[in-house]
Amino acid sequence: MEKRGEKMKVLKLLIPIVVTLLLTTSFAFAMPQKFSGKVTFVSNRDSNEEIYVMNADGTNVMRLTNDPAFDRQPELSQNGKEIVFVSNRISAGNFEIFKMKADGTNQVRLTTHPGFDGNPSWSPNGKLITFVSDRDGNEEVYIMNADGTNQTRVLATTGNERDPMFTNNGKEIVFASDIDGDNEIYIMNVDGTNVRKLTDNTSEDFLFAVSPNGKYIAFTSDRDGNEEIYTMNIDGTNQVRLTNNAARDANPFWSPNGLFIVFQSNRTGDVEVYIMKADGTNVTNVTNNVAFDAFATWSVGTVK
Repeated sequence: MEKRGEKMKVLKLLIPIVVTLLLTTSFAFAMPQKFSGKVTFVSNRDSNEEIYVMNADGTNVMRLTNDPAFDRQPELSQNGKEIVFVSNRISAGNFEIFKMKADGTNQVRLTTHPGFDGNPSWSPNGKLITFVSDRDGNEEVYIMNADGTNQTRVLATTGNERDPMFTNNGKEIVFASDIDGDNEIYIMNVDGTNVRKLTDNTSEDFLFAVSPNGKYIAFTSDRDGNEEIYTMNIDGTNQVRLTNNAARDANPFWSPNGLFIVFQSNRTGDVEVYIMKADGTNVTNVTNNVAFDAFATWSVGTVK
């Protein structure tokens, strides 16, 4: 009887602990993902394409541009203080590159050329911007200072180059090119030397982003019949598909800590901004309206 009484005492002590553990574990699994930082994106929710910013969890959405023209291709600087973007507003006459503070103030035009200037992207230290221009006949990769000075072409080919982006050390640039007939992803030194091909197939590989640690590239490809998001090592090895559905999943961009990827998808009918873990799991819709929400980039800081 004494042994049975001792067992009952032990059980009475263990039950509250087990219940607490179960509740804690269940609560942990029920907790939504927490995203830090801020995300810029393009939306036509106010009748034309403008640039917006929001907390990475989709809260506190704010409109940053207000112009009857198209404002596109925003990218936050890595310190979260400035945004570079493209606009064809009347003052430009054609698509030119602008920048502004992260709150939308101090909008400054950086390029003034009758050709197309677009696809701008910051260097890691925020001192340089790489972009594409067709001012010399076809779309080529250029670099300029963050104030728009010293615009220099760093690559000249017979194809069209798109979407240039610095690697995390600022010494190389990843870009897409159709020089071989379809869009493939390449990497080169920042001065245009040592060009290497990272993808090689008959599909379109484009709309990509380099991870913050410089080890991986998330990219868009239609190699499996429709646009899906993939990742690969910075040298092009280990290409892995992350999304798998009948929708168009495209334009990935890494979170500042490299744990998540923001992207756009029309899986619910209209194009929305989504976030998923870097392995493709736990997909979360962070915009939810009937408008076009796309071209998201992610940086540090919080929207105030």
